[in-house]
Amino acid sequence: PRVLEHTIRRAMRTFPAILITGPRQSGKTTLLTERFSKTHQFVSIENPDVRARLLDDPIGFLKAHPPPVILDEIQYAPEFLHYIKTAIDENRQPGQWLLSGSQNFALMQGVSQTLSGRIAILNLLPFSLGESIGAGKQNYSIDEIISHVFSARDRSLMPVSYTLDDWIIRGSYPEIRTNPQVDRQLWCASYIQTYLERDVRQIINVGDLNTFDRFLRVCAARTGQILNLSEISRDVGMSVPTIKKWISILEASYQIYLLPPHFRNFGKRVIKSPKIYFLDPAIASFLMGLHASEPLLNGPMIGHLFETVVISEWVKAFYHRGEKPELFYWRSKAGLEIDLLIDRNQRLFPLETKASATLLPGHAKALNKWRNLAGEETVKGVIVANIDNPMEVSGCRVISWKHAL
Repeated sequence: PRVLEHTIRRAMRTFPAILITGPRQSGKTTLLTERFSKTHQFVSIENPDVRARLLDDPIGFLKAHPPPVILDEIQYAPEFLHYIKTAIDENRQPGQWLLSGSQNFALMQGVSQTLSGRIAILNLLPFSLGESIGAGKQNYSIDEIISHVFSARDRSLMPVSYTLDDWIIRGSYPEIRTNPQVDRQLWCASYIQTYLERDVRQIINVGDLNTFDRFLRVCAARTGQILNLSEISRDVGMSVPTIKKWISILEASYQIYLLPPHFRNFGKRVIKSPKIYFLDPAIASFLMGLHASEPLLNGPMIGHLFETVVISEWVKAFYHRGEKPELFYWRSKAGLEIDLLIDRNQRLFPLETKASATLLPGHAKALNKWRNLAGEETVKGVIVANIDNPMEVSGCRVISWKHAL
């Protein structure tokens, strides 16, 4: 079960069309076919024969495949959106058009130009930790999740058998997560190669894919860190404008998430650049060359990868409920940093990540100092750590990364 199914059904009550977008292999087609094929005819536009018929005779295609219909991989025929608009204007019955596609600029431009006001755009990322253990039916709202994490209110939790190293190394893409027989190195290598040759080339004309591959690896080595375009430009050997454009490609294709800095400074000079996070830890760790538990857990990147895991889970929580993430970080010029601020209902919820299983009073220092600066705008801080049972350190609640959402 996927949390987004609840959001899709809610959108189907009022919107004539719903677009499910997200990275390749995140489960878009599976979700639509398994949950909606009884009520909607399924048509894959990725099939060259189907696509040729659609492009040659779009009106005839519409007559042959009337709504309710699922049109899979719609990014291959963004011009067909004009015909969908005409059909919707003739009959605005909600929930008739279910579209899916890996996001690209041509598709989103076509959607915004032709179907504005007629379509709900939803994002399906790889499994959240809860979905990976079958808890997708538990449709908690964002406010309920925040209440659970920050107010220590009881919530039914399914047991999580994964270890931290397993979650980072194998990641959260459905195929590799649900089937332990899938070879992780082969899967990740194939995924990245397919992403480069299909998604990247579909968006821009990259002359040398090896350079873009090197750019990917340089970015992966910076997951969980402040984005520095000049450093990446120097390491990749490309201009800053090109790197900025390539970063936007990674963001648009849901490989990375850019966490913005919080806009209030609380009397301190603050860093204004975003932080970069890969949305799947397996892709990030693979690109770093980390393939085994020992070098991962004892290496210098474990803190950044642990932070990446926690931030990506919060991003999924918002996206899968049809909401724009209200997530930020805060860092002063002097180095005081809060890994995550959730800005919700005019209140700030601060959260720190610690990959350690041993929590000391010093681990709560940043949260307590920041809370004194923020005053009444914030609530009691939470530390997410590599522990099993909740505890308290210097007035801050500490919870397991397995129960962070």
